Amino acid sequence: MTIETSESRPFEADVSRLLHMMVHSVYSDRDVFLRELISNAADACEKLRYEAIAAPELLGGDPRLTITISADPEAGTLTIADNGIGMSHDELIEALGTIARSGTRSFMDRIVGAEGKEGAQLIGQFGVGFYSAFMVASNVEVISRRVGSAEAWLWSSDGKGAFSVAPLSLDEAPARGTRVMLHLMDDAKSYAERWTLERIVKEQSGHVPVPITLVEKPGEEAKPLSDGAALWTKSKSDIAAQDYTDFYRSVAGQYDEPAATIHFRAEGRHEYTGLIFVPGARPFDVFDADRKGRIKLYVKRVFITDDAELLPRYLRFARGIVDSADLPLNVSREMIQDSPLLGAIRKGVTSRVISELVRLAEQDAEAFGKIWENFGAVIKEGLYEDFERREQLLGLARFKTTASGEGWRSLKDYVGALKENQTAIYYIAGDDAARIATSPHLEGFRARGIEVLLLADPVDSFWTSSGLDYEGKPFKSITQGAADLGLIPLLDAGAQPPAEASVEVQALVAAMKDVLGEEIADVRASDRLTDSAVCLVAAESGPDRQFARLLAASGRLGSAAKPILELNPKHAMIVGLAGNGDDAVRADVAHLLLDTARVLDGDRPSDAKAFSERLSRLIARSLG
Repeated sequence: MTIETSESRPFEADVSRLLHMMVHSVYSDRDVFLRELISNAADACEKLRYEAIAAPELLGGDPRLTITISADPEAGTLTIADNGIGMSHDELIEALGTIARSGTRSFMDRIVGAEGKEGAQLIGQFGVGFYSAFMVASNVEVISRRVGSAEAWLWSSDGKGAFSVAPLSLDEAPARGTRVMLHLMDDAKSYAERWTLERIVKEQSGHVPVPITLVEKPGEEAKPLSDGAALWTKSKSDIAAQDYTDFYRSVAGQYDEPAATIHFRAEGRHEYTGLIFVPGARPFDVFDADRKGRIKLYVKRVFITDDAELLPRYLRFARGIVDSADLPLNVSREMIQDSPLLGAIRKGVTSRVISELVRLAEQDAEAFGKIWENFGAVIKEGLYEDFERREQLLGLARFKTTASGEGWRSLKDYVGALKENQTAIYYIAGDDAARIATSPHLEGFRARGIEVLLLADPVDSFWTSSGLDYEGKPFKSITQGAADLGLIPLLDAGAQPPAEASVEVQALVAAMKDVLGEEIADVRASDRLTDSAVCLVAAESGPDRQFARLLAASGRLGSAAKPILELNPKHAMIVGLAGNGDDAVRADVAHLLLDTARVLDGDRPSDAKAFSERLSRLIARSLG
């Protein structure tokens, strides 16, 4: 090759670390590298197809976009070439020397120790698929010429810390596009064999929307591997389940099986096709702060963008494509977000996805349960954000409850099991599912067989605070206000309902208000406690205990609102304390009871040193 002045550059620090992990952590499933390089080539062709809408001359005398895989078993090389848009000098450095996309650090943290299919699934999710080439190659050369440019460039690296970029004679470069040549490692020479290449392309890239051909040996004629036909344009009856899976893996950059496939054509006022997948495993970017969707937009099979908001953010886990027959091909990526037509498509696609999830929930509870396990915390964001579809989403929602065991319960199930005189849907929210399931707040509800929703996702505190109801039943936190359980009978007909606090306990309540002072809003006898001595509740108005903590942590509330301390008037400790005339003992125990309630609520004692001193004094008295 004729190479003039060459410049050598170090990889960005994150790339160097990533390359090391690619080789040492994901090495056990290397087939995925070919899928990633083919996907990059297809993207380059799609970009040129888009640019050629406004400038047809860019295609010149070569209008047919293709991807060519060339093997040379004797030389031990494999080349993936495309006649797409190509890259300039700066684009080569930016694309192959740095990682600019957010989430890279998260990606690398997750990839450490990953093996097999799990590791393969990670590749490509954060825009780093090219580097998977170093799993099989000791050296990688990339020759690229930007469409319409009179310059070509050679990028080269052994993946060990640096890369070089040099100008290349146009005689040795393609008329346009990119060639990636892999110098295969000794234990990866099978990737230059026809059978291996055919198998991988068929399994992983058979539905890439650009034709793929194979040159088995230098000098031989190219043979077609796939015709580049868009899968979504075919009739569903002509598509096998494995075809859908292959396409899903190609478009989603994942290696799992789709949990649900939604393929439909909308006709009438607007015509478009949708092929949407619900992943079988949770994508690692599903909780990224930007909450962007990953649906690709096509217009008459021409790729336009993967940045159009085609689904609401609470469905951002979905992967797939939408192909419109109505949008103009020359629409810009900037203008498309404001298009009324796109808004209509977005509404239609969203309704279709939700209705398909509802249908699946009704027909296959087990399959839907797995989807909810992975994405329920995301879907519930819609309860807070999407007023128009709130009723549908409430019907779709599933919950762990005090009556569900290991399974899920719907609100329809819950309302169908309401107790006599029960007028609300009760819930308890927190950040630890195991802790809230054993909360003392539940005791009075369990004694009456009242089902309580156990809400452990952060979003739960937001949607439950927005004044929702289901079939006329409001949502009520059991950690807020009075329990008001007197009208609901106990399960044990022989059990006595909570009695009025004795005179001594009433005096203790008044004394504890004075002792605890500004630490609490009030002290009162409880009708929700049956076994525990104390618990903390929030005031009737304002946020419940969990929501108050979240607001305080985010700075939106100066400090958590002062709680109310409830005492169990029948508990032996409370009765004993009420009969103790030692003011010092009563003061110490009052503070210890408050700190105990804080611990049961998931907090810490307000003053660890004072807590220890009070506990030590009480132990010393008991031993004396």
